[in-house]
Amino acid sequence: MKQYDLMIVGPATRDVNIDYTGAEDRSTGGAVTFCTPAARAAGAAVFAAVKIAPADGDILAGFQMDPADIALLPSEKTTLMRNEYFTPDRERRKAGCPAQSDPILPDEIPDVPCRLYHLAGLLYGDFPNELIEFLHTKGLVSADAQGFLRHNENGSLVFHDWADKLKYLPYMDFLKTDAAEAEILTGLTDRVAAAKQLYQWGAKEIMISHNTEMLVYDGKEIYTCPVKARNLSGRTGRGDTTFGSYLAMRMTGASISEALLYATACVSLKMETPGVFTGTKADVDAYIREFYR
Repeated sequence: MKQYDLMIVGPATRDVNIDYTGAEDRSTGGAVTFCTPAARAAGAAVFAAVKIAPADGDILAGFQMDPADIALLPSEKTTLMRNEYFTPDRERRKAGCPAQSDPILPDEIPDVPCRLYHLAGLLYGDFPNELIEFLHTKGLVSADAQGFLRHNENGSLVFHDWADKLKYLPYMDFLKTDAAEAEILTGLTDRVAAAKQLYQWGAKEIMISHNTEMLVYDGKEIYTCPVKARNLSGRTGRGDTTFGSYLAMRMTGASISEALLYATACVSLKMETPGVFTGTKADVDAYIREFYR
């Protein structure tokens, strides 16, 4: 049976995006949708476990993966997201959620050999605590903090601190937050201080994303790498692309500094074009040579 470097688990979404001019487009979104192609491009063996309603099975075709490497985890509903952006750089937005998929339960996780399980969540409730505990017995675990902080309250998205963080952060071999989420978790606005606090609480390797740079802390050293995108037309999926490629590089033997450079270059290149990352590792390596050397 094929051995996978990582399994990316989470809900895909139907998205309505409205830019600052009022132009509207409809697309497939979700952390699993952006993480997966970035991780595959980096050279990792990836399995995608995607939570959607069976009626939306066409979403899986968009992943362009061998059917043996992807699974539909059935849900009564597919998550629906509505994003309204107020600025050209898409840093300010109003997000809503008219529908949320069912929680992912331990017995839904495909039984394939895998070294790392990444919880690519969108909303609180996507991953019940028993799933974290179950995956911790099977291999390494990583998570995007968004899936534990962002709550769907009657269609509005509201951020709250993670009540169970002190119990479950020690289960996280890798943890990704953005700067705002790190502040919610720790109460600290300084990203370095927040990363150190998350490490003290038990997370082992922490990435904090920001529109200017990506930061990683492993309990020993702070690593940073600047974002060098020449435009931000593909801003959506920034953090997921970064972390998917970072995890892939780490799971295929790269050092933290090597993985961070690759991941930041990958997302810089991805942000210049809307949609998921469709390039290759060679494209990212060329971007590094042009903009990072």
